[in-house]
Amino acid sequence: RMEDKGEVKCIKFSLGNKILAVQRTSKSVDFLNFIPDSPQLEYTQECKTKNANILGFCWTSSTEIVFITDQGIEFYQVLPEKRSLKLLKNQSINVNWYMYCPESSVILLSTTVLGNVLQPFYFKSGTVSKLSKFEIELPAAPKSSKLSLSERDIAMATIYGQLYVLYLRHHSRTSNSTGAEVVLYHLPREGSCKKTHILKLNRTGKFALNVVDNLVVVHHQDTETSVIFDIKLKGEFDGSTTIHQFVLPPRSIQPYQIPVAGPASVTSQSPVPCKLYSSSWIVFQPDIIISASEGYLWSLQVKLEPVVNLLLDKGKLMDKCKMVILAVCSQMLSEPGRGSLAVIATVFDKLNHEYKKYLEAEQSYTMVVEAGLSRSNPLLKRPVRTQAVIDQSDMYTHVLSVFTEKKEAPYKFTIAVLMEYIRSLNQFQITVQHYLYELVIKTLVQHNLFYMLHQFLQYHVLSDSKPL
Repeated sequence: RMEDKGEVKCIKFSLGNKILAVQRTSKSVDFLNFIPDSPQLEYTQECKTKNANILGFCWTSSTEIVFITDQGIEFYQVLPEKRSLKLLKNQSINVNWYMYCPESSVILLSTTVLGNVLQPFYFKSGTVSKLSKFEIELPAAPKSSKLSLSERDIAMATIYGQLYVLYLRHHSRTSNSTGAEVVLYHLPREGSCKKTHILKLNRTGKFALNVVDNLVVVHHQDTETSVIFDIKLKGEFDGSTTIHQFVLPPRSIQPYQIPVAGPASVTSQSPVPCKLYSSSWIVFQPDIIISASEGYLWSLQVKLEPVVNLLLDKGKLMDKCKMVILAVCSQMLSEPGRGSLAVIATVFDKLNHEYKKYLEAEQSYTMVVEAGLSRSNPLLKRPVRTQAVIDQSDMYTHVLSVFTEKKEAPYKFTIAVLMEYIRSLNQFQITVQHYLYELVIKTLVQHNLFYMLHQFLQYHVLSDSKPL
């Protein structure tokens, strides 16, 4: 139990939960060890910079901490056994507010009068590196010299392995565009920060951001809905940035029921529905939502199965899990919402591209093992078959054989689909399995298309094999 020494402004455990840091004033931070056989005596570190106020602090490792003041940063090593701190580095810079991304160990400082010049620092193993500063483009020239960029409108997140700064711009810079947008700035370890993506929200109001599974999720309070963006998908490129529309129609977060706590007589009551998109919600990156009024903390997840029905362009789903991919393939061959042959061909090509990459990796691994070279390379590992690898057996069992048996589609379309899949396999130089040819022959015979069958055999569209 800690002594009551006044209001706690900020309290955080170190990585590993061995040291607790507590800020009660704007001038110092108190520390308390939670190490076995160590006396629980508090020790204090005062801010080194004269007349500076501590805005907050961040643990960058189990024994390293950085104080952010209104006049810069102070980077310390904590020595728990000595109950003291050692200053490693300090940097003077005027600071309005700060933001920390633990995943990448980068702190972002808002500087200048308007607050829109951001200075990042990268922390690693007792060292701090100053990255290139960059300027956030404000919607319009500010009329007065006061802070124009709010901490609420900035987020940092790792998306597809790269660090991005996300800026929620409430009004577009172009006069012909209405609604807010999210601007993504790519922040590399080396080189300058560049604006790379714009996510069009097409609405105004209060927003909040999360990043889940490399997808940017934007919550809109007024309509109580969320939209999803995927920056890996193609967008409209204007020469410097890629403009994206949301992938799915706006949808609400799945309702949550709060169980009634209390005596047994009370707990028999029905759960209370949680107020979604409440003004008391606080969002943390990447995927945390806290309801301050109800005392709940959630992590946001994306449910893939409903996406199959919501996403009209089935080609966009090919990076998702195996059964979802197979479900997408089945759906695009069925009514309603049957895809065109061009779309179906695109999906087959994407699948077989991944299939071919896996086959080549597997073949290379086998050759190395058979040549006896694997002993000299202990790091060599068998290729991992990812969820995106759909082989001919998967496609035949779960999609094509079911599709032909249903006999819903016109026979010309059915044959065209089968031949399109065989064409795609041949394009990627993948040996076509005999059961696919058998499926084509069976379908042709069922519809008395012996003339077409004769042509396919004559021109070696269907390759000879013992099983065939």
